[in-house]
Amino acid sequence: MRIGVPKEIKDHEYRVGVTPAGTRALVDAGHQVCVQRRAGEAIGFSDALYEAAGAEMLDSAEAIYQCPMIVKVKEPQPAELSLLFEGQLLFTYLHLAPDPQQTSQLLAHKVVAIAYETVTDHQGGLPLLVPMSEVAGRIAIQAGANALQMANSGRGVLLGGVPGVCPGKVVILGGGVVGTEAAKMALGLGADVTILDTSLPRLRVLDDLFGPALKTRYSEAHALAELVADADLLIGAVLLPGHAAPRLVSRAMVKAMSAGAVVVDVAIDQGGCIETSRPTSHSAPLFVDEGVVHYCVTNMPGACARTATQALTNATLPFVLQLADLGYVEALRASAALRDGLNVYFGEVTHPAVAQSLGYPCRSVDELVARGE
Repeated sequence: MRIGVPKEIKDHEYRVGVTPAGTRALVDAGHQVCVQRRAGEAIGFSDALYEAAGAEMLDSAEAIYQCPMIVKVKEPQPAELSLLFEGQLLFTYLHLAPDPQQTSQLLAHKVVAIAYETVTDHQGGLPLLVPMSEVAGRIAIQAGANALQMANSGRGVLLGGVPGVCPGKVVILGGGVVGTEAAKMALGLGADVTILDTSLPRLRVLDDLFGPALKTRYSEAHALAELVADADLLIGAVLLPGHAAPRLVSRAMVKAMSAGAVVVDVAIDQGGCIETSRPTSHSAPLFVDEGVVHYCVTNMPGACARTATQALTNATLPFVLQLADLGYVEALRASAALRDGLNVYFGEVTHPAVAQSLGYPCRSVDELVARGE
């Protein structure tokens, strides 16, 4: 299989779809890997490292996108969408539910698009989302602590406090991977941390994991309003796989927060879970609404791109090998995980959550696989 790895062009996105080590594994398996020049240069993965791993270096995105399989990190940008062709396999993060424009373009180009964020494991987990959720959860606290500084319009609260002064209050919506990693970082700084979740079993796990250092609350309307209003830093960390994120925090609730408090909406990739959130970039990450500082960068892990790229390749490489070895038809037949990951197939939406969110009919993946279409 000829596999194309383009240079990412989203704002301040320095991750790359495959590391040099991953490239070597693919080449050793008999595949041809084409990497766009300078794709990993910013994070220390030079063209020379890729060439030593057996990659063919190509000068342009146009040349890369002639490959039948594309492995990248972020959803294709407008300039990339025009390069896609019918039957091409696209393996990347997509986050289609809040993005009707991208969805319509993928359908129009009749690509086969498998989204990292909906690939599942045998336990129903999301193995290709987890590594980036781990990175994003940790970055959320770093970004939030920075936004709380006066120079960034924050209220001047030091999350860990100092002797004789109370620590800052961190409220985390969702006790999944992002929420857990955010809690680790916030507790490490000495903050006063509360996680809300609707799953009592998950809250019990978190209570056992962190002990009395972490406060847990069942997420219902009264508790949510009370804790949000009192938060110095609010982290949005909810996820409904494939669906647009639920809007848990209303504008009125944000308005009730202290002036200069901070919101970090990690769910912004799926539309955001806070009503006042809107997508931002690493170039301009912050805005103020209702007196509250918002950080809503849609590619948060790109801030720590070297770590994130290594973590992502560790997770994706077995699936890339399976797709390249078997081709997408046989790989989909063989793998329930990849069938769950399939979002778009030759002009049809194949993921129920995406179809429901955007109002498309949903084609059965199992039916397509059974027919060998």
